[in-house]
Amino acid sequence: MSEFVLVPGAGGDGWYWSHVAALLRERGHGATPIDLPAGDDTAGLYKYADVIIEAITGRYDVVLVAHSMGAFSAPIAAADVDVEALLLVAPMIPATGESVNDWWTTTAEGRRDTPPFDEIESFFHDVPEPLVAEALARPGQEQSDRPCVEPWPLDAWPDVPTRVLVARDDRVFPYAFARDLAYERLGVKADTIDTGHLPSLAKPRELAAWLDAVS
Repeated sequence: MSEFVLVPGAGGDGWYWSHVAALLRERGHGATPIDLPAGDDTAGLYKYADVIIEAITGRYDVVLVAHSMGAFSAPIAAADVDVEALLLVAPMIPATGESVNDWWTTTAEGRRDTPPFDEIESFFHDVPEPLVAEALARPGQEQSDRPCVEPWPLDAWPDVPTRVLVARDDRVFPYAFARDLAYERLGVKADTIDTGHLPSLAKPRELAAWLDAVS
């Protein structure tokens, strides 16, 4: 069975993976959601990668999973340690030299149909209300801008089998844009889940099944 290391997106809260992690364990896998130091203004992409590497160290048959902004730091870790696969969920897929902040500019044309941002409507529109309440009640961290201004440092995507899952009802990264970006930047034909941007909360069982199937 696999050891899943689960990387969150902006805000760095591994709690968003907790329901999927429990379902993966029911299937016989190991599953470790991690927290990233999102509130630390001294922590950049390499520090995030170090946290991921620390979580991987000592584990075998590791499948590294990254959500959204986590796709900026997870491949840096995957370039330095052995992982069996890199699985991206509703990801921000970076290009060499591109920062997180640049990504929003360079991909703006593809995202031209994105509706105006509203935290509830953009992220939680299809998440069950009890989980929305739990998420909003969490202390959380303000996402530091430090990793968002650093150029993505890799010359190429790591030589690791990579799969991408895009969300059909994503109001942050519209479906057609996310699907096309996966193919343009990684040469990967993305799989699809019928959720918004947070499938780990909206449909954790379906997401766990995909992770299990492609790992």
